[in-house]
Amino acid sequence: MSVESDAGVFTYLLDNLGVKDVQFEELLTLEPESLASLYPVYGVIFLFKYPTDTPYTSTDKPLDGDFDRDAAEHLFFAAQTIQNACGTQALLSVLMNKEGEIDIGEKLREFKEFTMVLPPEFRGEALSNSELIRDVHNSFAKSSPFVDETQRSGGEPEDAFHFVAYAPVDGKLYELDGLQPAPISHGACAPEDFPARVMEVLQRRIARYDLSEIRFNLMAMVRDLRIRAREIGDAEMLAREERKRRDWQFENALRRHNFVGFAGAVLKGVTESKLREGDGAYAKWIEEATARTSHRIDTKKKGGGGDDVEMEG
Repeated sequence: MSVESDAGVFTYLLDNLGVKDVQFEELLTLEPESLASLYPVYGVIFLFKYPTDTPYTSTDKPLDGDFDRDAAEHLFFAAQTIQNACGTQALLSVLMNKEGEIDIGEKLREFKEFTMVLPPEFRGEALSNSELIRDVHNSFAKSSPFVDETQRSGGEPEDAFHFVAYAPVDGKLYELDGLQPAPISHGACAPEDFPARVMEVLQRRIARYDLSEIRFNLMAMVRDLRIRAREIGDAEMLAREERKRRDWQFENALRRHNFVGFAGAVLKGVTESKLREGDGAYAKWIEEATARTSHRIDTKKKGGGGDDVEMEG
């Protein structure tokens, strides 16, 4: 099960991991100024379509930057060994490397101390065996009550998406991707230069895709914006951020519930009601619904709209 790419989901992942005074904020532009305005910024998480037409991993040289094979000795980097957990792992890749700047909580500090003496592949195994991390991930993981038809033989394969983390650590900009054999260095990078430097890297990455591919998502790990609002005395900003937290809490509560049974019961009740009416009421209801659907499709085509584009986040 994968975690939904949503700032509210990732913020509450942080909260449930015991992290204090940190949140995620979604970015709608690759302009460095938009990221710099959120200072302090600890790192970003980037979601993209996993390429299937070209090799993704390499043991020699990545498509951009250079492997820093010694970096894992002093920064937290774990090989991805858990399927569909790349979102949580990307979050931890930023978080664990910002201890000192961020209060990561006692349990994560203990986990980091235990795993830093291990090689990256065993750190990945330790992630899968951590009860705290597993339970928090599963509490926000997307699941579906339906059979995945795309996995049946003869069907179109479902698009796969992947999360990677970028963070300034020890004076360098690192790309932390558990599917790669080592951290990827993108050169020298002071914390104040991070917004401009990481946007350059992301722009090059996106440029490798076809122009029609727009399914990307970018989130920044930043200090809780409510703290800034209180520090500068901005009551309007504070009210906006408090309202955002309430909205996130409500949306996350909905995500944890499966409404398929409820929807099925409603549909069954409506259908039985139409059948009891007699005089062809059920057939007329179906005919009217089909006509309305056809009308919406025709209107959409005339208006120049195509099929809806799937967006993550």
